[in-house]
Amino acid sequence: MITNENRVKYIMGYECGDLNDKESLELFSHLIKNGMAWNLQGHYGRTAKYLIDNDYINKNGEINWDNIN
Repeated sequence: MITNENRVKYIMGYECGDLNDKESLELFSHLIKNGMAWNLQGHYGRTAKYLIDNDYINKNGEINWDNIN
């Protein structure tokens, strides 16, 4: 579970390619929920928008597990 205390660890893991798909979705869910996806570098906002537009995560940051293979 991603918390405010371990968020930086997850961001660093994402940037290094160390997160699996589930962890990446959970990270973006967390970033969308707290609004940080829109304040970090552009890649995060674009990726969050892609995940929302393709119904992997809703605009409130909830993961739509039914759409995940």
